[in-house]
Amino acid sequence: MILSLWEFFYGHFFRFWMKWLLRQMTGKCELQRIFDTYIGAQRTHRIENSLTYSKNKILQKATQVVESEVDKCVEDIMKEKNINPEKDTSFKICMKTCLLQITGYKQLYLDVENVRKRPYDSDNKQHEKLLLKLWNLLMPTVKLTARISKQWADIGFQGDDPKTDFRGMGILGLINLVYFSENYTREAHQILSRSNHPKLGYSYAIVGINLTEMAYSLLKSEALKFHLYNFVSGVPTMEHFHQFYCYLVYEFDKFWFEEEPESIMYFNLYREKFHEKIKGLLMDCNVALTLKI
Repeated sequence: MILSLWEFFYGHFFRFWMKWLLRQMTGKCELQRIFDTYIGAQRTHRIENSLTYSKNKILQKATQVVESEVDKCVEDIMKEKNINPEKDTSFKICMKTCLLQITGYKQLYLDVENVRKRPYDSDNKQHEKLLLKLWNLLMPTVKLTARISKQWADIGFQGDDPKTDFRGMGILGLINLVYFSENYTREAHQILSRSNHPKLGYSYAIVGINLTEMAYSLLKSEALKFHLYNFVSGVPTMEHFHQFYCYLVYEFDKFWFEEEPESIMYFNLYREKFHEKIKGLLMDCNVALTLKI
C-alpha cells in the first residue's frame, strides 16, 4: 500500500517538479543529463524509463518505433525538447544508439517467439536436413543407419525420433543445438563426451533444448536487457541470442560437474540453481556474458 502510494506520488508530482528544477539549474533536459552521466546499459535503461514514463506522447511512442523510423523519431525528440544539434553535438548519435537497442530488443523477442512457435515438421525437408546436420556435426565418424533409430540416444535424445523432443521449443531448439555444434564444434564434442560420464552424465540434446527454454524465458522477462545493451551497440539480432545460448550450454556443463549431483533425478533442482545464478549475473548493469574458451 505504502509502496503504491509512493509510486503514484513520485510519478505524478515529485518526478515532474524534480525534472523541472534540474532543467532550470543545468539548462538541459532529463535525456541530456542521462547522456552526460551514464554509459552502456545503464544509460540505455535510464533513457528507456525516461521515455516510457514521459507524459509527452512523442517521447512515449519512441520506444515502439521500428528500425526504419528511428532517425525521424530522434529528430522529433530533439524538436520536442528544443535541443540544438550545434550545441549538443553528441545527442543525436547517442539517442539513435539507445533507440536501436531498445526497439531492437523488442523486435528480437518477436523474432525468437516466431521461431519458437514453429513446430518441428518431419515433412519439411529443411527441418530434416537440419536434424541430420546436427548428427553429422556431433558424430562425424558414425553413420546414422536410419532416420528413426535408437542411435539418437547417443547424442542425448529420449526416443527413436527426435522430433518429439522439440515440442516445447519448436524448431528453435534444433537451431540452437546446430548453432553451438557448428560454431563451437570442439567444445560441443567435449561436452557430448562429458555428458556420457558414468556417474555425472546427462542427456546432451535434451539439456540443450532445456537451455533454449531458459534463454527464451530470460529474453521474454527482459532479464537480458543489461547484457544485450552492453554487448551490442546497435540492434540485437538472432545471432546474439544464439551466442547467449552457447554461453549457457558451456557454463551449465561446467556448473553440473562442479556441483556433482548425486543423480540425474536431481536435474530440475540443479537446473533451477543454475538459472538463479544466471539471473543474478544479469542483474548487474555492467554485465556482458560472453563465451570465454
